[in-house]
Amino acid sequence: MRAPFATRADRTRGRLVPESESANRTPFQRDRDRIIHATAFRRLQYKTQVFIYHEGDHYRTRLTHSLEVAQIARSLSRSLGLDEDLAEALALAHDLGHTPFGHAGERALQDGLAAYGGFDHNVQTLRILTRLERRYAAFDGLNLTWETLEGVVKHNGPLRGPYATGPHAAAGAVPAEAIAAYDARHPLDLDTFPGPEAQVAALADDIAYNSHDVDDGLRAGLFDEADLAGLPLVGPLIGAVRDRWGDLDRPRLAHEVVRRMIDVMITDVLAETRRRIAAAQPASAEAVRGLPAPLVAFSDEMQAHDRALKQFLWTHMYRHWRVNRMTSKARRVVKDLFALFHAEPNTLPDEWRALADAPGTARTARVAADYIAGMTDRFALDEHFRLFDRYSKT
Repeated sequence: MRAPFATRADRTRGRLVPESESANRTPFQRDRDRIIHATAFRRLQYKTQVFIYHEGDHYRTRLTHSLEVAQIARSLSRSLGLDEDLAEALALAHDLGHTPFGHAGERALQDGLAAYGGFDHNVQTLRILTRLERRYAAFDGLNLTWETLEGVVKHNGPLRGPYATGPHAAAGAVPAEAIAAYDARHPLDLDTFPGPEAQVAALADDIAYNSHDVDDGLRAGLFDEADLAGLPLVGPLIGAVRDRWGDLDRPRLAHEVVRRMIDVMITDVLAETRRRIAAAQPASAEAVRGLPAPLVAFSDEMQAHDRALKQFLWTHMYRHWRVNRMTSKARRVVKDLFALFHAEPNTLPDEWRALADAPGTARTARVAADYIAGMTDRFALDEHFRLFDRYSKT
């Protein structure tokens, strides 16, 4: 049964470039399909989160992560009576702006663009969806609905106003030129929370990210179950699995613990969100946007568990010496590529060189970053070899 506060596909605020509606698909189904067929989406198969692509076949890529987020988002949306297609579209789109090599590549581009407006993967997602994808004759980007773009831009909440969080909140400024430019043409209500489906997609991202990093970390041997035993949420689940199944091998133990983690977190989100729905009684998606806090959320207890798990993963996984070596290599690859393309734009492929300006300019910096951000891990490593190995013939 559809909730009264669900986003209504038949009441969409529309697209920047008007189009005739489909007779067979809702606007949000079309958004989802356009995202799946986008070049940037296909490239997620060879973009990694923690490990470089050749480290192993069983670790998550941005593509497998996005699919897992979409599955959780659809499940949550179905239970809450929301628009599943919109939630899925947002889940599939949320990581499109990530660079090769995950956050290591992003930090390298942040450094390179520090004097030119910076780099942020959420902002880059908007650039891809509204500028960089070039598939359609009538427009650049994918011309997605207002609701999908709003959810992408406000993935982490309001960007300005009394409820904004993050580094730009104090100044009350929009964090990037790309968002400001699009908002001027198609206002995205940057001072409110996003609609309920976008809030679901954001929580689904957290659930998938934490649980599956536990799985990947265990598989990689970066930590073991003994290291996790003292953590709230995870430790008791390991104990419960051991009590029920005894001495399982590590892959089977990891799967049992992770699936129970996901179930516990989803159950918590549903219970807390229903409590907030009962208190706020929102009558529309607009009413959800106007609330002073998110409608879809973890309980206070689960938020504490989430923080503890993130801190554990930061220490034991993202800063593990093996991961540090990979991220160091990744940063050097991206740093070298950016420095070369910024200083020598004539080394860019023809279609990118045509977009660039003179060497060392802000425009050339942004074009170089767009080109690099779109690379897969494998292509970035190959491009670095072609350009910096003296024995490369190409």
